[in-house]
Amino acid sequence: MSVEKTEVLVVGAGQAGIAMSEHLRSYGIPHIVLERNRVAERWRSCRWDSLVANGPAWHDRFPGLDFSEDGPDDFVPKERVADYLAAYAQKIEAPVRCGVEVRDVRRKQGETGFHIETSEGAIEAESVVAATGPFQIPVIPPVVPESEGLTQIHSSTYRNPDQIPEGAVLVIGAGSSGVQIAEELMRSGRKVYLSVGPHDRPPRSYRGRDFVWWLGVLNKWDAEATPGVEHTTIAVSGANGGHTVDFRRFASEGMTLLGRTENFSDGKLTFAPDLAENIAKGDANYLSLLGEADAYVTRNGLDLPEEPSARDFLPEPECVKHPQLELDLKKAGITTIIWATGFGVDYSWLKVEALDENGRPHHQRGVSSEPGIYFLGLPWQTRRGSSFIWGVWHDAKYVADHIAKQRSYMAYRPEHGEA
Repeated sequence: MSVEKTEVLVVGAGQAGIAMSEHLRSYGIPHIVLERNRVAERWRSCRWDSLVANGPAWHDRFPGLDFSEDGPDDFVPKERVADYLAAYAQKIEAPVRCGVEVRDVRRKQGETGFHIETSEGAIEAESVVAATGPFQIPVIPPVVPESEGLTQIHSSTYRNPDQIPEGAVLVIGAGSSGVQIAEELMRSGRKVYLSVGPHDRPPRSYRGRDFVWWLGVLNKWDAEATPGVEHTTIAVSGANGGHTVDFRRFASEGMTLLGRTENFSDGKLTFAPDLAENIAKGDANYLSLLGEADAYVTRNGLDLPEEPSARDFLPEPECVKHPQLELDLKKAGITTIIWATGFGVDYSWLKVEALDENGRPHHQRGVSSEPGIYFLGLPWQTRRGSSFIWGVWHDAKYVADHIAKQRSYMAYRPEHGEA
């Protein structure tokens, strides 16, 4: 049986895979993009109904195409983000094949390149780009036993308040997903408890500019990863036109804030005594950005309106001043726990020397320790902005540049033949 051959195989047709295809195409490098579902499937089926992009449309896009149905300052709904990525793939004529699963990638013996087994047959490629992104395996810590009879779901399977059984809800995790889901549930009339761990809390906007603009002019999007920073939780929201996440406001409107979730025993969850510290550090992050923004305005003589009220905080809520360190779930009426606790990765199909002992990519700026294997779409892959649509576009260019460079080396032949 004949084996299909290509120069580069890209695995995944989300924002990373589409960006990769554009840059490979610009170099004239033959490639195939395989996607086991639809283009940008995770935007469609692994997000809640009301989700919008966390950045405005002028910023969260590829350079070659605007959003057709949304204004530049709008936060685009998830379905239109998926439609946008599908339209972009069509625009650049990306060679995407949907409904094809990559099952096994192995280095060919005694020659360059890789042998790839897929659900549609075998392919051989000189290079493989794993563009499957960071949101692969929902992580639910084994804290509360299923025998407790509670509904426990991950944020990736939450859709809307009507999906949740009657009763109070505990949301664990205060990043973008956790705070947005908790707020939506509270606005629907539910009693909500929110477990808040360490986090950054940027202003949604300040002095007439969205925080993505401030991170741009302050050169923070290009900040490189340092040990531990890639796991920083960021509490930001584009919901309802976008607003700054304010935990004090949540508490004043009836939400009960708790510290970081620790253990479960005899029907009770225990929480770390770190709530006030976590809130304070989030505030410090927020105020630091305001200070840097003010200094930038002064230094550059910009005509941006002052916003002194941005530094006004609501009074410290009782749940922060006197934190609850133990919660009897039944007495609190909690029937559902939503775990907004992130994702793990699954590269079990990569049978090559490109992963560390924990199965995570071993790479530098997407170039793996295994020659010919590349990663794309990882948080902080090259910079803070790597997980945004525009950021992955720039990361893809770096990876494509490296592939093209290696390609030129392999094409070299001495003038007088091989020695």
